[in-house]
Amino acid sequence: MIIRLDMASEVPIYVQLRNAVVVGIGKGELAPGEGLPTVRQMAEDLGVNTMTVNKAYGILKSEGFIEIDRRHGARINPQKDKFGVFREKAEEELLLLIAEATVRGLEKSEFMELCEKVYAGMGAPKAELV
Repeated sequence: MIIRLDMASEVPIYVQLRNAVVVGIGKGELAPGEGLPTVRQMAEDLGVNTMTVNKAYGILKSEGFIEIDRRHGARINPQKDKFGVFREKAEEELLLLIAEATVRGLEKSEFMELCEKVYAGMGAPKAELV
């Protein structure tokens, strides 16, 4: 998986890195159990500070996307949403996104078409991730 960061973006680098890993998991580019580079290696590969990568990995771990141990490093560990926590988060974020789309003049049909296009770009859902 190739991670591209926009150093000129207002989105912090650690958030961009976190998001890139989540998208990689969603697209099936990163499989459950697959290892991620060490913090030092990832920082070197991306040309960023190790603390930036460490912060992104910490967030991914707290959200359950990866697990980290001293012997095996960081590994992909997607979790099922057993308690509906993600569903609530998704609903809140969609509410805001739909509100912004409405304010900016995007019709419901255009919004739904865009959602379908982006969702289709994720590829076929993987059995391990469902």
